[in-house]
Amino acid sequence: MKPNTTQRIQFSLIYVLVGAVVLSLLQSWFVAPRTVELPMSKFLELVRENKIESVSLTEREITGRAKPSALPEPPAARADQLRRLLGSDDNVRRFTVTRIPGVDDSQLLTLLETHHVEFSGRVENTLWRDLLFGWVIPLALMAGIWMLIMRRVGGGATQALSFGRSKAKIYDRKELKTTFLDVAGADEAKAELVEIVDFLRNPKKYQRLGGRIPKGVLLVGPPGTGKTLLARAVAGEADVPFFSMSGSEFVEMFVGVGASRVRDLFEQAKSKAPCIVFIDELDAVGKSRAGSMGFVGGHDEREQTLNQLLAEMDGFDSSKGVILMAATNRPEVLDQALLRPGRFDRQIVVDKPDLKGREAILRLHARSVVLAPAVDLGSIAARTPGFAGADLANIVNEAALLAARKGKDAVEMTDFEEAIDREIAGLEKRSRVLSEKERDIVAHHEMGHALVAASVAHADPVHKVTIIPRGVAALGMTYQRPTEERFLMTKSELEDRIAVMLGGRVAEELVYGEVSTGAHNDFERASELARLMVMKYGMSERLGLVTFGERAAPFLKTPAAGWSGERDYSEETARMIDEEVRGIIERIHERVRGILTARKAALIAAAAELKRTETLEGEQLRRLLAGEAMGRAR
Repeated sequence: MKPNTTQRIQFSLIYVLVGAVVLSLLQSWFVAPRTVELPMSKFLELVRENKIESVSLTEREITGRAKPSALPEPPAARADQLRRLLGSDDNVRRFTVTRIPGVDDSQLLTLLETHHVEFSGRVENTLWRDLLFGWVIPLALMAGIWMLIMRRVGGGATQALSFGRSKAKIYDRKELKTTFLDVAGADEAKAELVEIVDFLRNPKKYQRLGGRIPKGVLLVGPPGTGKTLLARAVAGEADVPFFSMSGSEFVEMFVGVGASRVRDLFEQAKSKAPCIVFIDELDAVGKSRAGSMGFVGGHDEREQTLNQLLAEMDGFDSSKGVILMAATNRPEVLDQALLRPGRFDRQIVVDKPDLKGREAILRLHARSVVLAPAVDLGSIAARTPGFAGADLANIVNEAALLAARKGKDAVEMTDFEEAIDREIAGLEKRSRVLSEKERDIVAHHEMGHALVAASVAHADPVHKVTIIPRGVAALGMTYQRPTEERFLMTKSELEDRIAVMLGGRVAEELVYGEVSTGAHNDFERASELARLMVMKYGMSERLGLVTFGERAAPFLKTPAAGWSGERDYSEETARMIDEEVRGIIERIHERVRGILTARKAALIAAAAELKRTETLEGEQLRRLLAGEAMGRAR
């Protein structure tokens, strides 16, 4: 962009002023008469020798003119030749003397009169010096510091005063190449968003019948499920500009900055309509305004930003083609005013994918990866229940890196298995050397889990057992592979899960007659599941069909709005809950003891084989769990 005439004139005036200052300094340096500074004793000596023509007295110094050749020559300087070329007098006749404080001038004046020296008094003008050092320099220093701070806040040298502007990243149509073809495992969410795309492409289709497109679309789901990717895909499909900004970028340390950025964001969006405005991590700015006691109120910067966002959402018309999309993984903390109709009209849940969705995501991310013919993405999807899209993308990438590290020509199934184990339990810790006794305990512990899982009716099949340490604290792992997606669980299925968790501790009791600390995580998970059965699922005959837990906040019914919670049951009920949880654990513990006591020989044989090979899987593991290896041992 070319500068206008006013900018060019200002630019030229700056150069003229700088040149004038430089010329003035050069003139004062080169053309002005040369001056030498004399001590007071030398000055008095020259006066007595009648070598002084005239002097001028001020409060601080004496300046004057001496007779030719009366003053000593100063040391030669490089500027002397230039002075001669400019016509400056090369003879030194001017001098200055610093006056001695507190000395009476009468004797000096008498001496000057005696030797017929012309003298005069001069009032020293310090206005410019006082103005320069007392006002100009300090103010310039403060202005410089302020400008530096504003640059850092504003994000650049040209944005010193623009820290109230929106920091949204604007993606033009040509930059948005993401479409619904790049999204997998979220078919229901995509179907909901197709209508938004259709409206941006053809708004008259909906306006013809008086319909109004939702002002706001809130994408809700766990981290890594593809909420941001979906928003970009909507913009890419609709071929409109895309404004992307995180909720945390609205809030700054300066009061009013967040509200200013909200206003600027919507102004920019209206000027680019039709477009999509996407606010990621909405909970950073849209958290509930209810305080610790459930009452609404406050005046902090975040609440002012939220109030401005609410006002802007009320003030813009979606028929103009501006669609507001936002994403959060904490919908329970959002202010209820954000969620009402007229603001975020439509809330779309983007949940973790099911088995079919996980396989589609794996195929999507494996398009650019060289796979071996034996790789079964369906089997990998079955091994990863509860994984989000980001987790699956990371598994594909880790598998490719592992294969490249080993010098393979294609990614094999073993690489995917290793990548999954890394994602679940962490890196292998082969450098963590266990003693022979510890390896023996871990082997029996893990085989206890595996044998119980193979013996009960409702446990998932065991896929692999290993005693190779992983992560921070895992000394061994027993992997189970679900046979199908489960959304409901019966009481007997939950009890079988607890039984598998207790299998490791019971195996230690039967084989060694004592226990170790290796089952602490098993106990945590088993106790939590048993407590849920009693308090939330109504599976205790003694307590009945009642749920127990903390009360929600009394206002807006949002338990995460800072409300500390209140227990809604008595001490007697709490004692009964503890007794019921303990009773479930003890009853299942006795059941597991009976299972492993009957299969103790298979437990010892399988543990010995696991200790020898460190990892058991596939057909070998199935034979050991069925007790076939015991027959060979005989």
